[in-house]
Amino acid sequence: MKTLYVKFTVMTISIMFVSFILAFLISNSYYQQKLKPYNDEKNTKIALDIAAFAKEHPTVDLAEYLESITAVGYQMYLVDSNGHGVFYGEAFRDKRLPDSTKEYVLNGSVFHGILDFPQETFVTGFFANELGNTIGVPLKHNGRSFALFVRPDIKLLFNEMHILFGWILVLTVALSISMVVISTKYLVKPISNLTRATKLLSNGNFNVELDRTRRDELGDLTDSFLRMAKKLEQMDDMRKEFTSNISHDIQSPLSNIKGYTNLLENESISVEERRQYVSIINDEIKRLSTLTKQLLLLASLDRNEDLLNKGRFNVAKQIKELVRNYQWAVSEKGLMLSYSLPDIDINGDPSLLNTVWDNLLSNAIKYNKQDGSIELSIREEGESVFITFEDTGIGLNKTEVERIFDRFYRADIARTRTVEGTGLGLSIVETIIRLHGGHIHVRSKENEGTTFIVELPIS
Repeated sequence: MKTLYVKFTVMTISIMFVSFILAFLISNSYYQQKLKPYNDEKNTKIALDIAAFAKEHPTVDLAEYLESITAVGYQMYLVDSNGHGVFYGEAFRDKRLPDSTKEYVLNGSVFHGILDFPQETFVTGFFANELGNTIGVPLKHNGRSFALFVRPDIKLLFNEMHILFGWILVLTVALSISMVVISTKYLVKPISNLTRATKLLSNGNFNVELDRTRRDELGDLTDSFLRMAKKLEQMDDMRKEFTSNISHDIQSPLSNIKGYTNLLENESISVEERRQYVSIINDEIKRLSTLTKQLLLLASLDRNEDLLNKGRFNVAKQIKELVRNYQWAVSEKGLMLSYSLPDIDINGDPSLLNTVWDNLLSNAIKYNKQDGSIELSIREEGESVFITFEDTGIGLNKTEVERIFDRFYRADIARTRTVEGTGLGLSIVETIIRLHGGHIHVRSKENEGTTFIVELPIS
C-alpha cells in the first residue's frame, strides 16, 4: 500500500512534468502562429538586403562578402544558373532541396522556407538546421544570376545559451524534485503523527503529544485533535465516574432495602420499629424511583429534541406557583426569600422548564445556610429573558463550578453527604436549557453563595 508521502511526491512530480509538457505545447503553438511569420519576415528582409548589396556592388568579391556575413551568425547556400551550389558558414544538417525550389528562386521569386516549414509538434522550425528551412532570394552580381538561401546560424548565435538553458533545465528539474521530496515530508509528517495519535486514541491511550508550533491549517488540525483528545479523555473519565456513581447510587438503596427487609422478618420487633423500617424502605424505593426517572429523562433529552412541546406561557407566574409550593421548606430553614418577577411570556416547553426552576430553587434551599436568603429575579433584555436564582449557601470553588453540570457530580462530597441528591439535577437543567437554545451561567464563591443565571430566547 502506497503511503501518503509517496502518493503526494509522485503526484507533485507528475504535475511538474505535465505542466512542463503543456507549457511546451502552448509555447510551440505560439511560435507557429505568431513568432514564425515574424521570423520569416525578418530573415526575408535580411536576405533581400544581402542580395541588394551584392547587386549594387558588382566589384565586390561575392565569396568573401558572403563569408563575412556568415561570420556574424548566418548559414548560406548559393546556387548559380547552372545548378551548382556552394555552402558558406556552418554546414546544414539536412542539405536536401528540390531543384524546383532552386529554379523558383532563380526565376526571380522569394522562397519562404521558414514560414512554410512543416509544423511538427515537438520541433519548432526555428531550431531545424535544414536547407529547406531557409529564405531563398534571387541575387544578381556582376551580370550573373544566383539563388541565395539564408538562415540564422542558431549554433553560432545561441551555443552558450543552449548550454546555459540546458543546465538551467537540468538543475530546475533536479532541485524541484529534491524540494518536492523534502517539502512533502515536512507536510506529511504531521499527518503521519496524527495517524499514530489516532491509533493511540483508539486503544484508549489519551496521553498523546503532537507538535503545536505550526501556524497553518495542519497546525489548526493538530490543535483541534488535541482538544478532541482531551475531551475524549474527559468523557472517558466521566463514563467511568458515571458507572461508579450509578452503581453506588443503585446498590446503596438496594442494600438498605435488603437489610431492613431481613429485619422485618424478625417477629420479635415492635410495631413502632416495624413502622420505622417500612418507612425507610419506602424512602429508599422513592430514591430509586427518582433516580430512574431522572435517568430516563436525560436519555430522552439526549436522544431527541422533538421531545419539546413548546407553547407560549407566563414564566413569572410559573415560578411564583413553584415558590408557593416550597414555602414550607423555606420557612422550615428560616430562609428569607424575595423576588422580582414581572410578567413575561416566553415560548418553550412549560413542563421541562418547570423542572429547571424546580431544580434550581430546591438546590438554593438545600445548600443554603440556616437563616440565609434567596433572591429570584426576571429581566428582559433584547430578544432574551434572564432568570436569576441567587442564594447565600455553601458556594462552590473554581473546580466545582467547572464540573457542576457533569452527570452524577456532587460538589464536595464531604460537605454534602448529608444532603439528599442524585447529582443529575443540574445536568438535566443544562440539557433542557440547551434544547431551548439558551445558556446557563454560574457565579459562585465558596462559603458565600451561588448565582445561577438562565438566559432563554423569548421567541
